[in-house]
Amino acid sequence: MSFSSQIKENLSKIANLANKEIVKYELIGYLISNNTTQKDGKISYKTENEYNINRLSKLLSNLNIINYNIGIKGNNYIISTKKIQQIEEIEYKEEDIEYIGRREREEFLKAIVRGAFLGSGSVTNPENNYHLEILLSTKKNAETIIEILARFTIQSKKIKRKNGYGVYIKDGEEISKLLALIGANSSVLKFEEIRVLRDIKNNVNRKVNCETANLNKTVNAAVKQIEAIKYLQEKGKFEKLPESLREIAKIRLENPEASLIELGQMLKSPIGKSGVNHRLNKILSVAQNFSE
Repeated sequence: MSFSSQIKENLSKIANLANKEIVKYELIGYLISNNTTQKDGKISYKTENEYNINRLSKLLSNLNIINYNIGIKGNNYIISTKKIQQIEEIEYKEEDIEYIGRREREEFLKAIVRGAFLGSGSVTNPENNYHLEILLSTKKNAETIIEILARFTIQSKKIKRKNGYGVYIKDGEEISKLLALIGANSSVLKFEEIRVLRDIKNNVNRKVNCETANLNKTVNAAVKQIEAIKYLQEKGKFEKLPESLREIAKIRLENPEASLIELGQMLKSPIGKSGVNHRLNKILSVAQNFSE
């Protein structure tokens, strides 16, 4: 079962159907999804997900709309009924529902988003990447969902799709907040578990890659230093170097894998990393000048 289907199974079992107002707003969410068509006095909704159909049929029945039909065409379930009312676009205006208590108002807005997600939402497997998208029938509906999400401090964006507009989120934390908002509680726990493990894995990989890059850099630098020292020895120029440079050069030859800090501690008079680096760079410069 896909991660999206798991979420929709979770949502389809929410026991809030006793509140007919919430049911009505969740139904509105379905009606503005791009999987719903409204024409010739009829509403049709199609989906490959059985949980969507089960939930929608419960919403209709709860509102005493019982003259609906459920059929199958190809891989799609189709539910159709007479047009309930003219709901093709919605526009969120605070003043339109300001007479309702704040708590109740927020539950209605959550229901719209939940219905829209059930109607045409999807979430990719968070083990691979973060992407949630809800497809709406019109630009205004997409903008309305974005405004509602913004009210709950959830950031989303709009994109034009072939058959409507998508509202999408690519940030893991924002996706988690949306799932919690619409009541997919068990899915939130699963999503967060995967997200934490993925972030830990990514952090470990970044650290390993960083350490590998630093190691490669150190090895490459040591190879160049050794080549420069041997070149000066071959050309009879090594003994003409100052004592401090000859000392660090001999230690480098004897300890090709040692770090700059370790080399510094091996000197008769120990010096720090920057001092060792300065002396080795001086040897490289002498070798380069001589070769030219």
